[in-house]
Amino acid sequence: MAIYDHSIRSLSGEPMALDAYRGRALLVVNVASKCGLTPQYEGLEKLQKDYGERGLQVIGFPCNQFAGQEPGTAEEIATFCSTTYGVSFPLTEKVDVNGADRHPIYAELVTVADGDGEAGDVKWNFEKFLVSPTGEVAGRFRPLVEPEAPELVSAIERVLPS
Repeated sequence: MAIYDHSIRSLSGEPMALDAYRGRALLVVNVASKCGLTPQYEGLEKLQKDYGERGLQVIGFPCNQFAGQEPGTAEEIATFCSTTYGVSFPLTEKVDVNGADRHPIYAELVTVADGDGEAGDVKWNFEKFLVSPTGEVAGRFRPLVEPEAPELVSAIERVLPS
């Protein structure tokens, strides 16, 4: 995986070098502010707090491709995330995770199968991809898998840097 080689901008529009996270486990999640799954921000923030010092970095990728559930501006998204859920992990610019304008990071991620052996398009908001410290996708978790789910937590614990 060349996930570290792709360029992206932060939610505030600044260049964001994913290479800065090399050596850490990454949890890459397409997020949305107006989705029934939006409360997962709370669990994602808890993962960041609980495992951040051990080498986990959660990164949210806002996406408006699913029923227009991330319609806000960058400023609106940032305000919502910080005031409603206390999000401290980085958020990127809005991206497409499917289709012709799919961000190159997601073009790589969607080639990896989930636990049922299914690869391909992201199904909905809050699909999670766990990337090992060496850049390999170590797991794909569909949107209904909560951040605190035992299968996700144990996968994170297995890939944390030693």
